[in-house]
Amino acid sequence: MQQQQRRQPDLVEGSLPVFVFPTELVFYADEQASHKQVLTLYNPYEFALKFKVLCTAPNKYAVVDATGAVKPQCCVDIVIRHRDVRSCHFGVIDKFRLQVSEQSQRKALGRKEVMATLLPSAAQEQPQTRPQEEERRMKEQLADRVFFEQTAFQTESRTASGGPSLLTVLLGLVCMAALMLPTLGEQESTVPVYLHLSVNKKLVAAYVLGLLTMVILRT
Repeated sequence: MQQQQRRQPDLVEGSLPVFVFPTELVFYADEQASHKQVLTLYNPYEFALKFKVLCTAPNKYAVVDATGAVKPQCCVDIVIRHRDVRSCHFGVIDKFRLQVSEQSQRKALGRKEVMATLLPSAAQEQPQTRPQEEERRMKEQLADRVFFEQTAFQTESRTASGGPSLLTVLLGLVCMAALMLPTLGEQESTVPVYLHLSVNKKLVAAYVLGLLTMVILRT
């Protein structure tokens, strides 16, 4: 009975308030430390929430854990890195949208949008933002309806160069092939004996494959 009450079955799609801090991200080109910032998503409710991070410009940012869950009355930190710090992006408003839903449902119970802006330096923030506030708001409205899923895979494919990415894939394929080869000592196998691998070699291949998976998912 208590679990059914916590599920809140009468919640209407889009009606659940979402609590995120801060509500705006400002990155400074001349401050390396500001290129990595943290969004904190709070869950004050009596039931768990799952979340998804969307963005109007996913190629410019790397988001660690773009999807996940928040336990009841807990919070989770979402790390966002700006990965395309160029002068052509100064003053352009991007937006992140955090969508939350109950773990047993797919519909978005609530959403919250967070603006993200890149500025040349902290000293130029005031003259940059105040006189151009109206123009920025217009850009915000234009970008409002175009959101894309922000995932670690998407960030990797857009930001990494072709060489390292290809090398990572090839190394992963080699490790998977090694795991599929027969183990040393197996009798019934059509594979030549010199291709049979020892248990230790397979453990090494599995370990390397695990590291590669973590790099792809967390970079």
